[in-house]
Amino acid sequence: MTDEAMLETLRREIASCRICRDAPARGLEQRLPHEPRPVAVISSIARILIAGQAPGLRVHESGLPFDDASGDRLRSWLGVDRASFYDRDRFAIVPMGFCFPGYDGKGADLPPRRECAPFWRQRVISAMPQIELVLVIGQYAQAWHMAGERRDNMTETVRAWRECLLSNRSPAVLPLPHPSWRNSGWLKHNSWFERELLPVLQERTKMLLS
Repeated sequence: MTDEAMLETLRREIASCRICRDAPARGLEQRLPHEPRPVAVISSIARILIAGQAPGLRVHESGLPFDDASGDRLRSWLGVDRASFYDRDRFAIVPMGFCFPGYDGKGADLPPRRECAPFWRQRVISAMPQIELVLVIGQYAQAWHMAGERRDNMTETVRAWRECLLSNRSPAVLPLPHPSWRNSGWLKHNSWFERELLPVLQERTKMLLS
């Protein structure tokens, strides 16, 4: 079986996954409250992996990762258009939780489901050895991908981005805040992110897409 055939089998298995509905980590009372719709883009060619948190409602409805205002901001950070972003030969997109987790009592998205990453993540990452750069978005992805390199909070983790890129890790890891518009205040108070980090991100993205 070719590498692409194995990936296609993995894609089908992910698409049919119902672990958060049928075997939830906290018992059936805490199972996913709606029908699962796993969203992930796995590639045998892409050199950049976007490691996010979990799909929102709009992504759940469309089946396209980052198909919302957060995606518009992320694409502007990367300096790529929509067509390039959704070309799986250019980007792999694998959130910590493949399914929309629902809302909490205040109407905010719940964290990624606990079942997903332990069951799927290492298998998916191991299936893409060609990845050269992992863009680690938000605290849940940073906790999994960065281990001891993660700082006390998200701001300090992202602020240490140079150390991450200059380390000998393979693939390289670059921590980012979530591109949600709820983080507009954070971006305003941390102007170094757009001034210092984004030019490097765009340069590295352009190089790996060439």
